[in-house]
Amino acid sequence: MALHVINEAKRCLNCKKPMCRTGCPINTPIPDMIHTFLEGDITKAGEMLFSNNPLSVICSLICNHENQCEGHCVLNKKGAPVQISSIENYISENYFDKLSFDKIEKNGIRAGIIGSGPAGITIAILLAQRGYDITIFEAREKIGGVLRYGIPEFRLPKSLLEKYKEKLMELGIKIRPNTSIGTTISVDDMFRDGYSAIFIGTGVWKPNTLHIKGETLGNVHFAINYLTNPDVYNLGESLNIIGAGNSAMDVARTALRHGCKKVTVFSRSDHLAASDREVEYAKFDGVDFVMHVEPVEITEEGVVFVELECDGRGHLYPIRGTEDLYPADSTIIAISQGPKDRIVSTTTGLEVNEKGLLVTNTFGETTRDGIFASGDVVRGAKTVVEAVNYSKQVADAMDEYMQSLHTKEE
Repeated sequence: MALHVINEAKRCLNCKKPMCRTGCPINTPIPDMIHTFLEGDITKAGEMLFSNNPLSVICSLICNHENQCEGHCVLNKKGAPVQISSIENYISENYFDKLSFDKIEKNGIRAGIIGSGPAGITIAILLAQRGYDITIFEAREKIGGVLRYGIPEFRLPKSLLEKYKEKLMELGIKIRPNTSIGTTISVDDMFRDGYSAIFIGTGVWKPNTLHIKGETLGNVHFAINYLTNPDVYNLGESLNIIGAGNSAMDVARTALRHGCKKVTVFSRSDHLAASDREVEYAKFDGVDFVMHVEPVEITEEGVVFVELECDGRGHLYPIRGTEDLYPADSTIIAISQGPKDRIVSTTTGLEVNEKGLLVTNTFGETTRDGIFASGDVVRGAKTVVEAVNYSKQVADAMDEYMQSLHTKEE
């Protein structure tokens, strides 16, 4: 692995205008990081990555690199791009394992983080490093959010999330697991107890539905629910998956690893929403694909699909008389998710849009003073690196807000 990474690093052209960095949603200093690594200072290179992206070691594993940094590498024009993901992972893992935080002077200001997904972890780390007293409220028993409960082990080892928990605690961050805000504890209770600002990063955990007959049957499940704990599901030997995004690929590959013999993914179009790399992995694992069909009804025996045709202007229409049953023991619906309304329904002053997503300004400020938000609960189901990038801006805004608040009090 080390030899491979060094060889790949040496392929970097150190471009004056690094398109790889332009293609990265969080603007990772890729050429500088590689140059520093090749000069023999892997620790400094790792520090560059972590300071720019606290979840660098995670993003190096799960980002859509072929469409981002590697997809923009100029070497693509004549051959294979530099495998930036492998280099980043090697350096980030090395740095993260030996990362320790100097004793940080506390400023006496308390901030609450609701949700411990990518956005929540990022905000917690950045604010704790600035001296804030941080408490994370996590509805489930372990931290990670979508990183733990929405991404399979073979893509993201959960042991890495345990290491993040250790780093959070080293920073003095308190974690309250199995604590769902909006039930026993409310946002108003948090303000009462001295939290100067509250961050909401609860993600999107409410599955979208098809609104067709058969969705309540016992052999029908939703992708986000299945990925949360695949071990408790008995899908049988054959599975139909409705939807073709990255989540569908995760479900398909997980199901094959849990005993399914035949897994088929169904898509409305021939352009799959999932990344090319994830589709390729799924095909190698043995997943089948059926294109240009739309589900009409789900039955105990499988799913009835109708074929679709394009009118030449990009619109798809069902072809009458082409309805056909695709047999399967189970069906999983994987057409993305929306937010739950537990916090919004128990908190005054928070506005949401027509999709139920929290309304914020550019800096993550919600419509209620002192409450901030970012990640999927604001922008819908997006990538982890996008959530981290936006959360960096929100952390700055929260810092500025809390400092100005306490300056007024003095």
